[in-house]
Amino acid sequence: MALIPGRIASLPIPKLFPVRQSFPDEHLEDVRSVVRTAVQSQIDESGLMPGKRVAVAVGSRGIANLVCIVREIVAVFRDRRLDVSIVSAMGSHGGGTSDGQRAVLAALGITEIAVGAPIDTEMDVFPIGETDDGVPVMVGTSLVEYDAVVPVNRVKPHTDYSGTVESGICKMLAIGFGRHDGCSRLHEEGFDAFARLIPEAASVVLNSVHVPFGLAIIENAYDRTEHIEAIPGGAIIQREPELLARAYRNMPRLRFRYIDVLIIDEIGKDISGAGMDPNIVGRTAKGVLPGFTGPLIDRIIVAGITPVSHGNAIGVGLADFVLEPVAAVFDRESTYANAIASGNPESGRMPIVFPDLEDAVRAALMTSRVRDWRDASIVRIKNTLELGEIAVSEPLLSTVDSDSAMTRL
Repeated sequence: MALIPGRIASLPIPKLFPVRQSFPDEHLEDVRSVVRTAVQSQIDESGLMPGKRVAVAVGSRGIANLVCIVREIVAVFRDRRLDVSIVSAMGSHGGGTSDGQRAVLAALGITEIAVGAPIDTEMDVFPIGETDDGVPVMVGTSLVEYDAVVPVNRVKPHTDYSGTVESGICKMLAIGFGRHDGCSRLHEEGFDAFARLIPEAASVVLNSVHVPFGLAIIENAYDRTEHIEAIPGGAIIQREPELLARAYRNMPRLRFRYIDVLIIDEIGKDISGAGMDPNIVGRTAKGVLPGFTGPLIDRIIVAGITPVSHGNAIGVGLADFVLEPVAAVFDRESTYANAIASGNPESGRMPIVFPDLEDAVRAALMTSRVRDWRDASIVRIKNTLELGEIAVSEPLLSTVDSDSAMTRL
């Protein structure tokens, strides 16, 4: 049975034209030396002595230069004769299993050989306290056994809530350190509570786990490392809001007011915790992202899932249509575990599946508000992280030509 009527199936889809969007591109030229200097200064301040057991906490986010950064931290610790390990700090990702989280780290390039340290993905948790409202806070059992734990994470806008701290060190402490059980428990409170809950839970963790410092990373609009800072443990909650403001200023965006159809070549956990970043597309599982000032998008098509995601299709429910490759790699266990733990079952629902992109575009246009396809505003992007080079339909070229930050290719 045909998914679209014959009269629609024969219509040509609009041609797309390549366009470059320009954003500020300040970035670090020598990431390795910046990391080494930052870590060495904090070791001197922390009083960590030779022989102490130190863990470097790494999450599931795709971070530019992640392997280089982690490897350099390990090297500095080893130079100081510290016994260093890598610990996973990604909540329920990887299906909430030890093997799954080890696979996620490996997909990001974090292996024992690559970074020079053993990897701990133990999933048992230990209750360490409560927030002011009585919400229990848990951390991985092994984390309390280390003499020090150093979280490493990118600071960036969150995909489902706004607050003084969003994605970053505090969220890793509160959610990532909590493994599957601790992550799920905090998400039961709902995203509406996160602006208050995350700093409170992070504070509980900081009072129970020795965090001498955290390494915060900020990227520019081209996914390049723009800033690295080692924050003393006692200053993390106070400093992170300032870094978040910097990250917001660095964000890329789609420079249009209205898009009939947005084609996204790939979504994935390495792209965004939500698969596709609501700060770019405006959609969340609960509706339009509060305060969103980007383009109004009528229909979204997703063509694929990044290999690093290992079939975790979280965020696929934000799309209207997907292509067959998405359905082919869709891993129910990891997607559903992530969707349930985050309190967003809607984000794991599979949309209508099409075998090819042209018919998906036809279906999107047929169900959009546009009547004459020659007037359709269509944009195609690789993913919501990489917005430097995009493709647009002819009706958007006038906007491109009038915007100094966009040029035809």
